[in-house]
Amino acid sequence: MAACGRGGAGPPRPSGPMNARPPPPRPIATPPSSRPRGSAPPPDPALTVAARWRRPWRGCGEAPAARPGGERGPGTARGGQGAGGQRGDGRGGAAALGTRSGRGSALGSGLGGGARPQPVTVSPVPLRCGLAAGRSYSGGSAYPSVSLTCPLPGVPKAVFAAAESRERFETRVTVLENGLRVASQNKFGQFCTVGILVNSGSRHEAKYLSGISHFLEKLAFSSTAQFGSKDEILLTLEKHGGICDCQASRDTIMYAVSADARGLDTVVNLLADVTLQPRLSDEEIEMTRMAIRFELEDLNMRPDPEPLLTEMIHAAAFRDNTVGLNRFCPVENTDKIDRDVLHSYLSSYYTPDRMVLAGVGIEHEHLVECARKYLLGVEPVWGSGQGRAVDRSVAQYTGGIIKVEKDMSDVSLGPTPIPELTHIMIGLESCSFLEDDFIPFAVLNMMMGGGGSFSAGGPGKGMFTRLYLNVLNRHHWMYNATSYHHSYEDTGLLCIHASADPKQVREMVEIITREFILMAGAVGEVELERAKTQLKSMLMMNLESRPVIFEDVGRQVLATSTRKLPHELCALISQVKPTDIKRVVTKMLHKKPAVAALGDLTDLPTYEHIQAALSSKDGRLPRLYRLFR
Repeated sequence: MAACGRGGAGPPRPSGPMNARPPPPRPIATPPSSRPRGSAPPPDPALTVAARWRRPWRGCGEAPAARPGGERGPGTARGGQGAGGQRGDGRGGAAALGTRSGRGSALGSGLGGGARPQPVTVSPVPLRCGLAAGRSYSGGSAYPSVSLTCPLPGVPKAVFAAAESRERFETRVTVLENGLRVASQNKFGQFCTVGILVNSGSRHEAKYLSGISHFLEKLAFSSTAQFGSKDEILLTLEKHGGICDCQASRDTIMYAVSADARGLDTVVNLLADVTLQPRLSDEEIEMTRMAIRFELEDLNMRPDPEPLLTEMIHAAAFRDNTVGLNRFCPVENTDKIDRDVLHSYLSSYYTPDRMVLAGVGIEHEHLVECARKYLLGVEPVWGSGQGRAVDRSVAQYTGGIIKVEKDMSDVSLGPTPIPELTHIMIGLESCSFLEDDFIPFAVLNMMMGGGGSFSAGGPGKGMFTRLYLNVLNRHHWMYNATSYHHSYEDTGLLCIHASADPKQVREMVEIITREFILMAGAVGEVELERAKTQLKSMLMMNLESRPVIFEDVGRQVLATSTRKLPHELCALISQVKPTDIKRVVTKMLHKKPAVAALGDLTDLPTYEHIQAALSSKDGRLPRLYRLFR
């Protein structure tokens, strides 16, 4: 039967064992002058012979020489085009053809019959590393089959970057002549984060009008002695790809800039001017009053009451002292705070010995040089005279309850409104971040965990914490149960926030008091190890961020003039034992509770009943007996 070819049919081929396929013809070198124009040069006979010697035709991707006419080619890919126009018979010829789709010949695709046959070159496949691996192949790669365990011939040995000494990445601290501390942490990258942290905040406003720190936060990066407006400051930072921010907390005010490290001189100059030379014009102060009023209105209308509850629990735990003072400016004080009040406060607390210039991603010597240039011997705009005495009061834990009756039914309107909820936060005094018990309290907080009832997560996201397993998984009507730990230089507060329907407030309070009592019970090894691993993981992941490193460096140096490195903190976390958890919880439960309640409080238990529940063995509230229901 004649084989069909694209260029026509050739003569019939006889069949039978005597008519076996002959060996491929030996390629004959064609002189350059006799080759058709556009055809490829003939292959090296040695390569063709080597390929024939290594492997048989069938099953190994070899192709014999092309046949004239339309004869069926024995070695090309199934459905592919053989040389001279013949159709392949379909056995593994795509590799030999060197085409992506298996169509065409090794030396070009001849579609017409009767084309001059050309010998087919088959590249030998190296069997081992050696001389053959270095040959040049038609596929474009010089090493088509070199094993990954063998070094490439002719390639120089790779030189890897060696790990530098740990000392290069430790936090370095230098104290200038005026008492200013300069701290830096080296970090690879083109950008840096530099800022000034001041030991000042709402806890220091006992002798002043409440809300000064809130004003200073809003007035940051406004006009200064060198920069006429906030736009001019932002334009200067944009030249170095920079952004700026200011945050005020209860014990720290932080001015920070992230920009290209090559603009460090400009950044430190700007920070010094913003901190020590603010203009505080009447127009800027009036704009700040409007911004604060709007923020206070938004705070009361926000569906998430966590910021408001945090203020309430601090006010209940430390009534009228230090960290219990309001962080937000009261509405009645917005019109009372002016430039004179601000200058009086700044002269007392914005002194070099209460400041830290911290930087991440820059060389320490360069940062110290800039600090000496712009922060040493600078006269602040409020003068160098001594202000009032600095408030060095120590936090006094009082305990107590603060209740705010509020209609929460219309907090979130729309197609999917949030249901009306009552929010309760119960807290107990923990410890300062300077004490040894700070690490066990941090592990305890991670072990309690919790979150919202609609939180998405899994292992590693808190789904195995106690407040999920014991509270949210068992009581479907609870919308939230979250543990928080606030720690300061002289005290701390561990609290649990819960929210539910107003009709189930009493049951919700009893569930939370029961969890406080269970903290002092048995702690499983698996549970403790999971909490410690999760805490270390969170610590290390947070410290991947340059701004977080900056804040960590600044706060630690501001409080202790040194910094504990992450591996030191991880070692302390690993040393926490179940007895440490039980010891700190037992000590904590001896204190009076602090309670903050927001919403419909009709069924809220009395403060005495909550205190009695936390003093009992099972955390249950005293039973109420009513004659009439």
